[in-house]
Amino acid sequence: MTRTPRTRIILASLLAAALLAAAWTLTPLTRVAAQDDTETVADGPLLEDERNTVEIFERYGASVVAVNVTVEGRVTNPLEDVPEEQIPPMFRQFLPQFEQRQPPRRGSGSGFVVDADGSIVTNYHVIQAALEEDSVTMLDEADMTISFQDGSTVPVRVVGANALYDLALLALEDTEDLPSDLNPIPLGEELPRVGQKTIAIGNPFGFESTVTTGIVSAIGRTLPGVGEVSVSLVQTDAAINPGNSGGPLLDSGGRLIGVNTAIIPNVGATGQRGSLGIGFAVPSPILAQTLDELREGGFVSVETRPRLGVTVQDVGAYPRQVRDRLSLPENGVAVIDVAPGSAADEAGLRPSGMSLDVGGRTLPVPEDVITAIDGEPVTAARDLQRAVFAKDAGDTVTLTVLRDGEEITVDVTLSVVPEEGPETE
Repeated sequence: MTRTPRTRIILASLLAAALLAAAWTLTPLTRVAAQDDTETVADGPLLEDERNTVEIFERYGASVVAVNVTVEGRVTNPLEDVPEEQIPPMFRQFLPQFEQRQPPRRGSGSGFVVDADGSIVTNYHVIQAALEEDSVTMLDEADMTISFQDGSTVPVRVVGANALYDLALLALEDTEDLPSDLNPIPLGEELPRVGQKTIAIGNPFGFESTVTTGIVSAIGRTLPGVGEVSVSLVQTDAAINPGNSGGPLLDSGGRLIGVNTAIIPNVGATGQRGSLGIGFAVPSPILAQTLDELREGGFVSVETRPRLGVTVQDVGAYPRQVRDRLSLPENGVAVIDVAPGSAADEAGLRPSGMSLDVGGRTLPVPEDVITAIDGEPVTAARDLQRAVFAKDAGDTVTLTVLRDGEEITVDVTLSVVPEEGPETE
């Protein structure tokens, strides 16, 4: 077909228009020249989800800090454990020559500002190496600082630590060091919903102010090694890496979903851990529940909290035929042992007195099964733990107990008891 000059002009115009439209579609952020010949970034057609992420970071990114811990290596001597009388006198004068200073230990993590006073939340495991054992007192050889988004680095101290839930609260040594443009991150009051958007901000591998996004993959997850008790965690597929620990996991409104605390690591050829898209956070309601106690200061662990003084086992761990034979309920925790002199002992809870051999397994036969505490159902040991650890010494809880086929209530006044084992409540 022969094209006239007019036809060729029309086709050229249409092609130019199509190319211009494609360029606009593929370049949502365009650079335009200003009158002074410098380049500025003009707002392009950001998607709603992109704009939300940008706005959340711009509002709260400056409130996320890097937490830096350094512990100087101590001086060691290979003969320090040898009694002096066993060292020949002629060699004693040379002992100082055997002394060696260990290299310093350095660690880093993340944290975030939660109030106008500049209080900073992080994970206990991020700052644990700088503290005396079971204490918030800094080691003489330790140094702890935080770095803000503007690059300023200032010293901090530990106010309170909660080993139960792997949480800690830091305070600036000098409140004048707090930047004036920070927006404290608000705490979410409820657990998120699966599928909800997540925004993680932190310092993975030392790269400060890194933002990743994803969704809530699951709730109610448990992971060995996180805290001293079974913590019900939020799972997310937002990229969480070493250095993100202690940083915030936010929702699309900028509210805290949880404190990033652990990952299922992907170990590469170099031995460096990385994200597999399975990260975990301590839920915001747990932080809200413990924040006042953290502000009061001190160290909280299983040893310092009031407990019932019982060793329990989930009823669900019993095989179906055993549950039917023993007339156990569908849910609840079986009381296996009761610590002498404990709150549970004083209240009259009964330990197991006999056991069954089932397929080579020895299963204790419970006399008491706890099915509720203060009217709230107990489906697993973690439900009982969570309810008890929220109380103070001297508080009274009401247990619903199945005994001899009948449901009774038992009032227990909580007290601090020695640690009896990993399942002790």
